[in-house]
Amino acid sequence: MSSLVEATESGFNEAAAMPERVPRAQTATAVTLDSLTLDSGEVLAPVTLAYETWGRLAPAADNAILLCHALTGSAHARDAELPDDPRAGWWNPLIGPGRAFDTNYYFVICSNVLGGCNGSTGPTSPHPADDEPYRLRFPLVTVGDMVRAQHALLHHLGITRLAAVAGGSLGGMQALEWTLAYPGDVARAVVVGASAQLSAQGLAIDDIGRQAILSDPAWQDGSYAPGKGPATGLGIARMLALLTYTSPAGLAERFGRRAATQPSTWPSFGPRLDVETYLHHQADKLVRRFDANTYLYLSSAMDRYNATDGRGSEADTLARVQAEVLAVGISSDWLFPAAHVRALAEGIVAAGGRARYVEVQSLNGHDAFLKDWDQMEAILRPFLV
Repeated sequence: MSSLVEATESGFNEAAAMPERVPRAQTATAVTLDSLTLDSGEVLAPVTLAYETWGRLAPAADNAILLCHALTGSAHARDAELPDDPRAGWWNPLIGPGRAFDTNYYFVICSNVLGGCNGSTGPTSPHPADDEPYRLRFPLVTVGDMVRAQHALLHHLGITRLAAVAGGSLGGMQALEWTLAYPGDVARAVVVGASAQLSAQGLAIDDIGRQAILSDPAWQDGSYAPGKGPATGLGIARMLALLTYTSPAGLAERFGRRAATQPSTWPSFGPRLDVETYLHHQADKLVRRFDANTYLYLSSAMDRYNATDGRGSEADTLARVQAEVLAVGISSDWLFPAAHVRALAEGIVAAGGRARYVEVQSLNGHDAFLKDWDQMEAILRPFLV
């Protein structure tokens, strides 16, 4: 056990008794807000937020957990019809009766982020002036704006304080921002594979991905028709991003230099390798379900997030945290290195807060929080009971 865990473990769950068991339910819906003022000062109106819920809200509205999705995710974190299929919902194995996010007790909510393309207002949404898609008329959004929108959604649902907020990657940044923007409204926070800001290396890689989209002639300065667009550029951005979600050891173990069974698109350059087939397959999957302009906006929001902006020093910023924080690093993650996640937890403790660092041991890289289900369950369950 690390010294950080030893120093803070006694502070966990002092008043975190499991809420009373409530009947289970699942809903998928959306709410429209009249307006939302953004960090830029611009007012976005109206604003639709798509969300899904699992479980039932207790009469005291004290059993809500908000889940925050990553860059290309959606509100569909759990699939009640395919509860054991990890492909059916992005945190499917962790949500449900008797699981880490136990819907026997908790009312679990996940919303598509502001700026998304899965039901919430974003670049693909109709502009109120002419009913044409916003495209690049959509305003710049930040992680702070995403959290502000979630806060408004929760108040619409009658929830004024969260039992917990949790997320990984961009979702982890949102969970952290919740503890800073609304410190009195969150009891516990789970920050997985995320830190107070992305490294310069991560910023550089993300920009290369965006340049692939911007350089695709089909992008048309963002004015492509619905269902059309820069498929090649978005696919390349996805392939590049996938490398940041994996690890060298994990790729070597899974693919090595094994030849693919499919023929090469360009046989002049030799036979196709299995790892190439994987990258192209994943790129094709994303292009079919995600919007390129949305990718530009959301990746930029992730890159430009700095938890200390407008809040003074790092110590001053982390002193705002009142929630109990579980910071989860991943041993092979190089997009958000484990050392950075650990430093976040240590900074919260140094600022007088309560935080614990736990590390997933995995070759799956950044994506371990979406693959290593047994470890994630073992880490989350003690924190949430």
